[in-house]
Formats: sequence, structure tokens, C-alpha cells
Amino acid sequence: MLVRLIDWLGRSRNGLRLRSYIRNGMKVGTNVRFVGRPDIGGAPYLIEIGDNVTIADGVAFVTHDGATALFRNLPAFRGLQKFGRIIIRDDSFVGMRCIILPGVSIGPNALVAAGSVVAKSVPPHSVVAGVPARYICSFAEYVRKTAAACGRYPPEVVADPARLREVLLSTLPVPGPPFDHESYGPPSGPPPDSRRRRTDGRRMKV
Repeated sequence: MLVRLIDWLGRSRNGLRLRSYIRNGMKVGTNVRFVGRPDIGGAPYLIEIGDNVTIADGVAFVTHDGATALFRNLPAFRGLQKFGRIIIRDDSFVGMRCIILPGVSIGPNALVAAGSVVAKSVPPHSVVAGVPARYICSFAEYVRKTAAACGRYPPEVVADPARLREVLLSTLPVPGPPFDHESYGPPSGPPPDSRRRRTDGRRMKV
């Protein structure tokens, strides 16, 4: 009961926060899910989110490049600031702890993998990942590969945390053995030596 109350309080705070962002100009479409707490920043009016979009926990929307503070007070650059709009188009998914930089649009029908830093716009029907985010595959290819690895869980099981826990613990396989060089091949790069070798064969100090 306590866990459910804490969860409800958290969702209530997030809902109040979201309504505050909308009052301050953020555009949000229909059937938009915010899972957890996003970091919207100080200019929500520069953010637009389309329909059927999921924003996972900890996603940061960066609409202002604060690093310009390093030079904007110099005489030649006085007053310069960099702002940019962010648009998440319909039917897109932004994974946990992604950072979206100014001037970026995503989608429609695009997926940004967790932990990515999105520095340039993501084309429609694509999947990107990494730092900085790069194209991985088409959305159709992602669906084909991921669907093959999914299991079917009845809605009544998913809606009941206790039943879902029981089903998952009893059916999910245990991951394979820990990483070892025999499975993945020899390590790449130079041999583990604290001293580098010169091209003429002599050692050089580091």
C-alpha cells in the first residue's frame, strides 16, 4: 500500500509539472506518455511533442547552449546567445536519460535509444543510438528483430505487479556466462605494457 501511495504521489507531482510546462507554452499532442520526470529546462515554449509519443525517465531537453557564457561577454561577441527549438514528431520514442540538444527534430516514427546524445535531427522511420547518436537501422528492421525476442503477456498479468513478477522470475532465462576473451576473441590494441616502444625498437619514456 505504501509503495502504491508513493508511486501515486510521484505521478501526481509529474502531472502538475507537465501542466505547468504546457501553461508556459510547451505543445503536447494526444496520447503522450511521460515516464518519470523529464528535464524540460527554462524554455518549454521551444518544445513541441506530437501524438503517440513516449518520453522515458530522465530525458533532458536542452534548448539553450549555456557554453556560450565562455565567450559571449567578450567585446566581439557581447550579447550572443544560442537557442533552438526541439520537435518530437508523431509515433516516436525517446529512451531513458537521453539528451536532446538545441535545433533538433525527431521522427516521425523514430526511436532514440537510452543514453543517447542527439546533436542533429533524426530522420523519419529510423533508430539511432550512441554519443553522439548515429543511425542504427530502420524502424521496420528494429520491429522485426525485437518482435522475435519478445514474449506475450496477457494485459491482466501486466496490470498486476505481483503476478508479473512471478511470471517473469519463473520464465525468463538466466543470461549467459560473464565476458571472457575465449568467447569474444583476443583483446584489441597494444600489449599491456606501461612503456611505449619507439618505431626504431628502443623504448621511450611515458
